Amino acid sequence: MEFVMTGPDPVEIDTGKPHPARMYDWYLGGKDNYPVDEAMARQMLALDPRVPVMARVNRAFMQRATRWLAENGVRQFLDIGTGIPTEPNLHQIAQRVAPDARVVYCDNDPIVLAHAAALLRGTEEGVTEYLQADVRDPRTVFEGARKVLDFDRPMALSLIALLHFVSDDDGAHDLVRRLLAELPSGSYLVISHATADFTPAESAKATAKLEAAGVTLALRSRAEFTRFFDGLELVEPGVEIPHRWHPELGEPVPGQDDGVIPGYGAVARKP
Repeated sequence: MEFVMTGPDPVEIDTGKPHPARMYDWYLGGKDNYPVDEAMARQMLALDPRVPVMARVNRAFMQRATRWLAENGVRQFLDIGTGIPTEPNLHQIAQRVAPDARVVYCDNDPIVLAHAAALLRGTEEGVTEYLQADVRDPRTVFEGARKVLDFDRPMALSLIALLHFVSDDDGAHDLVRRLLAELPSGSYLVISHATADFTPAESAKATAKLEAAGVTLALRSRAEFTRFFDGLELVEPGVEIPHRWHPELGEPVPGQDDGVIPGYGAVARKP
């Protein structure tokens, strides 16, 4: 265990097992991770050396989706499973387009809270807040989000590289439906998700290694991913490999075309 200060009170961080947010930080070249995270990340790297490229492709998808949403009138964003901040963050993308955009980040890892005060800075006009909660606890998420966001107005709900860490036993699809039920008509759902569709052997090994370390990995097929959007209106081009979703809205990630990116991304509107 490690304790870090986030203000007047210390926050306890479990450094005994890897955490997906801190592994993701390591893939992106960050320093907010621990030896246990790096060790597991290197095991994933041994299975597929393109994992850091995948992480950057996923990050770039989030940025393009956020830009598209802001350019199409969305002024409120709820990002669950935000991870450790790395620039440009979601709020920076949104507030460059719409300086008055309001953003709420949510994550269950205390290390994110430890860095939020210093790194999650909005513009003077916009509002950027962080709350510590788990996606499996929607009640706590919405209690905190309602202090910043107007739930009578449309918003974007982002679940970026999150749901593949939520098992079917935890009711991932029902959980998304519960989250969407709280959002008004005209809101959007943004999801990126890893899959085993293209690399079944490597994916099986990665799943086994992570689960042995206490990390859930639920890699879903295209059909299972698409189910998250049941009843919604998919934005063109629909369900896609992440870097093929509106590539004109951002710069390509080096290496993204050097082999398949085993994941899907999509944005959809709630009627």
